[in-house]
Amino acid sequence: MKKISRRTFIKSAAVAGTAFAASPMIFVPKARASYAKKTLIHPNVNNLRVVGVTDPSMTRAVEVGIDWVRQEELVVQKPVWENIDRMACALTDLKSPEQAWQSIFIKPPRKPWSEAVIAIKTNHIMVQHTRSAVMSKICHVFTDVLGVKGSNVHIYDACHGSDLSQETPFRGLPEGVRIEDKWGGSNTNTLVPSPWRSGNDKAKCLKHLVDGSVDILVNISMCKGHSRTFGGFTMTMKNHFGTFSPWPGHQDQALEYLLALNKTEEILGPMDKQTGKVLYPRQQLCLVDALWASKPGPGGTPTHQPNFLAMGVTSPVLDYVIATRFRGEKMGWAPDMDALSQFLTEFGYTEADLPNGGKILEI
Repeated sequence: MKKISRRTFIKSAAVAGTAFAASPMIFVPKARASYAKKTLIHPNVNNLRVVGVTDPSMTRAVEVGIDWVRQEELVVQKPVWENIDRMACALTDLKSPEQAWQSIFIKPPRKPWSEAVIAIKTNHIMVQHTRSAVMSKICHVFTDVLGVKGSNVHIYDACHGSDLSQETPFRGLPEGVRIEDKWGGSNTNTLVPSPWRSGNDKAKCLKHLVDGSVDILVNISMCKGHSRTFGGFTMTMKNHFGTFSPWPGHQDQALEYLLALNKTEEILGPMDKQTGKVLYPRQQLCLVDALWASKPGPGGTPTHQPNFLAMGVTSPVLDYVIATRFRGEKMGWAPDMDALSQFLTEFGYTEADLPNGGKILEI
């Protein structure tokens, strides 16, 4: 896939308007741009690559059907951190983890890293949650590798996060990192593009994304079953039902709403109103934590312990590949292909476009 240099990409972002220079926030135009299908979201990484790792050493024992507290006792931080570094290198084709992370995470225009604002979306519904070793590794990349202030890193679930800090007090976080619970919730209206209601209706979203105060968004999801309406699973795309209000997703055009909110500037980043190209990517990394996973869902304790992690930079592609290759082929949990195929087509792709025959790049 064609790549452009960071300098060229950032230069193109600068010409979007003087608002980048005049404000510490990422520019959000009043008139909504529409994402141009099949255009680059991330400039430094193959947008269609999905990497994954299976490693039993990431947990001390096999125990299925256990709660988050017991999972925390079984997870081994060192191999988790090492494998996430290895995935970063595989994603970027770079040998050094430090260089790989510097390629994946792009400094916001006109800001030093110390002033960058990071939001990490975790999934806090029901009883399956991100493991501390996964969360802490991503946070330490920002603080230790890039120089982001710990107090500028915010972990949230705007829908189900009211007790996030109490139920999942993530261990090993850098000093100052904020577990924000709902972070104010999804309370600010914003226009949602097609295919939902022909792009003519609004939904409530996290204020910090609507007003552009968040520079970089990281999406850390679980790997659980869900309604066939959404493909039969919940991973990174549906994780943003805790960024945007989930309620339109329980009415008519539910799948269209899921697809549309993941095409918004709140998620993808500011876009050129004429071309629909992303000027600066906001969601720069998506990660699936499947150390434990489930065929059913979204409720209930995990049914399996795959000891598996996966990463990519394009949420619908990551979900498609993990749903077909990991959940479908490896675990035997066949997705609903009528719904799942739209994860690709709505963003301009088909399975034939995917590298490696649409398979996971296993490391």
